[in-house]
Amino acid sequence: MSRKKTILAVVADENGEVFEHPELLLAGMNGMTVRHPEMDELIPLPEGSRLFTIPGTPPIGYDRRTGQQVTADKLPNDWGGGQIQAVSAFVTPAFTRTLLPAADYRKKQVALTLWSYTAVGWCLEEERFYVAAVRVDRNQQWQAEHFDDRKLEPLVHRRVAESPDNRLIEQLSRCALDYHCFAAKNLFFGRWEAPLPCSPTCNASCVGCLSLQEASNGCPSSQERLTFVPTVQELCEVAVPHLNTAENAIVSFGQGCEGDPILQADTICAAVKEMRCQTSRGTINFNSNASIPAVIDRLAEAGIDSLRVSLNSAQEHFYNAYFRPRGYRFADVIDSIHRAKKNGLFTMLNYLVFPGLNDRDDEIEQLLELIASADVDMIQMRNLSIDPQLYWNAMGAEGAGIGMKKMLDRLKKDIPRLQFGYFNRTRENFYPEGFEKDWPLPATL
Repeated sequence: MSRKKTILAVVADENGEVFEHPELLLAGMNGMTVRHPEMDELIPLPEGSRLFTIPGTPPIGYDRRTGQQVTADKLPNDWGGGQIQAVSAFVTPAFTRTLLPAADYRKKQVALTLWSYTAVGWCLEEERFYVAAVRVDRNQQWQAEHFDDRKLEPLVHRRVAESPDNRLIEQLSRCALDYHCFAAKNLFFGRWEAPLPCSPTCNASCVGCLSLQEASNGCPSSQERLTFVPTVQELCEVAVPHLNTAENAIVSFGQGCEGDPILQADTICAAVKEMRCQTSRGTINFNSNASIPAVIDRLAEAGIDSLRVSLNSAQEHFYNAYFRPRGYRFADVIDSIHRAKKNGLFTMLNYLVFPGLNDRDDEIEQLLELIASADVDMIQMRNLSIDPQLYWNAMGAEGAGIGMKKMLDRLKKDIPRLQFGYFNRTRENFYPEGFEKDWPLPATL
């Protein structure tokens, strides 16, 4: 049997220097409920993850001697007793967080930026960081080590020079160099999944939108939204060479720098038909809110291979509170998910998860019903990047869930054919050998 681990709370001083707190054990939050992490909810901090402070927010932990919950309002006296701040991890993709950082969010003075906030501690016995997360995808192509900007920059400049009139390539050069979008970088590296943003408009007003934020939220968007609709020619000039030559080639509509591509159905259907006239190679994927069911039929007929539908919840009231749909209903999204599978598409949920909401019993029941009735192939467990307090208040939620690891275990037990993931897949890998038993995944592969 493995020895029980001592996981200390991690805190920071006013300058952002990070320490393990000698007197406090790690606590996490499920929703706004503070609790002890369970050991199967913690893994060593994956390579490529980052730590950052939660400004002006006191951390919460458990006293090592008494076991009592403590909100630390200052550093230990031995460290000078100065200002203290909570610390969060941003976990590298392929991992789904299990707990939020335990902190008194009521005392913060600013809306937090659009990151996925994850509890992190220090393992005393192993002398390394541990984080509240589980691995949900084997794909290692998205690790930071594969994205060397020193090699990237000349490739970007060369591609832009080769296509000076293509606005989409110019846009993606900015995504690659300014926003550090890994998908955009893939395009210029000539490999894997590449993006095809195409929509400057959206029919949702998501609380956590990456490209357009209301001033009242107090949180700036992380990138500017696309301002034009690419032509069929511009889309094909990007997509066809990639589909023809890239290793594990995927091109995907629906990116963080745009609205929703479903509103540009005419252009996209024409472009996909032209792509498939020029090449049968590679995978064409469509990421969307899937708000117009009839478009799903048209996209399938045009030649897309897979559909990924964004949901924060399988329950209408939580969905509406986050997506704030304009001109469509939750029932339209559910209809689209059913149509995707009937049209033979590999069907995925882009499930924007938040501990305390997505692991609630009522949410799990609704999600199971949707997966079973629509024959969903995969659920991508994507960490929702948002201020935890802002999101919790917007949802109007109360109480706590059973835990994200327990939620995943239950989904797999009830529907063994269901695949977990974090990334889109090529056609050749939609149904890998042994996928029914591929859970849980080890933290390191």
